Amino acid sequence: MNKKKTTKKTKPTKSQDLKLELQESKDKYLRLYSEFENYRRRTSKEKIEMIDSANKDLLKEILPISDDFERAIKSSDSDNIIDEEGINLIFQKLRGILEKHNLKKMEIKVGDDFNSEFHEAITSTPSEKKLKGKVVDIIEDGYLIGDKILRFGKVVIGS
Repeated sequence: MNKKKTTKKTKPTKSQDLKLELQESKDKYLRLYSEFENYRRRTSKEKIEMIDSANKDLLKEILPISDDFERAIKSSDSDNIIDEEGINLIFQKLRGILEKHNLKKMEIKVGDDFNSEFHEAITSTPSEKKLKGKVVDIIEDGYLIGDKILRFGKVVIGS
């Protein structure tokens, strides 16, 4: 004879129901708390990125002014010392503001290897064999904000 064992399903007691309900509430609370923390982190990160983006746009617009100052200083007459000192003073203040916002000038020198990650080749010019694929002239300096490129250095390369 084959007898099947039957198990009775016992109805959970009120205490067990409460424990189960408490556990479910704790789980819901932890999930909700985690979601809120993720939301808080995400929104603060987005806020910082938005401020950085606004700063980048402003700094990008100011860079041509900085370039103009550099050109004016390079081409100024040595006879007009008073104006040159005034231009230098204004330029140094502008540089200070840009550096305060973590803007750094790329170090590009004539003779450096062309690097497409940092340089933008405006044109190429025939050159000596040793200058092939190297920077021959710097048209416009490149800039970084922290480790990110704000503007590529515009260069002429030897061919």
